[in-house]
Amino acid sequence: MATGRTTVRCEHCGHWNRVPAAAPGKPRCGQCHEPLPWIVEASEQDFPAVAEQATIPVVADLWAPWCGPCRMVSPALEQLAREFAGRLKLVKINVDEAPGLSQRFTVQAVPTLLLLDQGELLARQTGAAPVPVLRQWVEHALAGRQPTGAQE
Repeated sequence: MATGRTTVRCEHCGHWNRVPAAAPGKPRCGQCHEPLPWIVEASEQDFPAVAEQATIPVVADLWAPWCGPCRMVSPALEQLAREFAGRLKLVKINVDEAPGLSQRFTVQAVPTLLLLDQGELLARQTGAAPVPVLRQWVEHALAGRQPTGAQE
């Protein structure tokens, strides 16, 4: 199981919170209980626990440190993670350190973004895009899925 933690400042009350890379549920502020953005890194070893077993949809950002467009899209993805706090998890994967994941998802260019729901691939986006385009991509893909336990 993934043991990494990040520290996140709540945008509602300013309280600093430790957020684990993998955990059931969704991270919430320990003080005001508002949802927190969930932005973590994953390796090949902890990808199943961090991304595939997540209880909320995941945007997997397959990137490389030498990639200019990857560095350009990272702030946009982090903004989306803040906007979708409690509804979306951002998992960053360095393809140079995770060649098996690159091969598994047939990554031919970086950045490649994957939208996963309980390990199932819902959508794929290759290349950098601005926040409005990425927001629309996420919303469209999530609208097409059937939520677990949804009633008609």
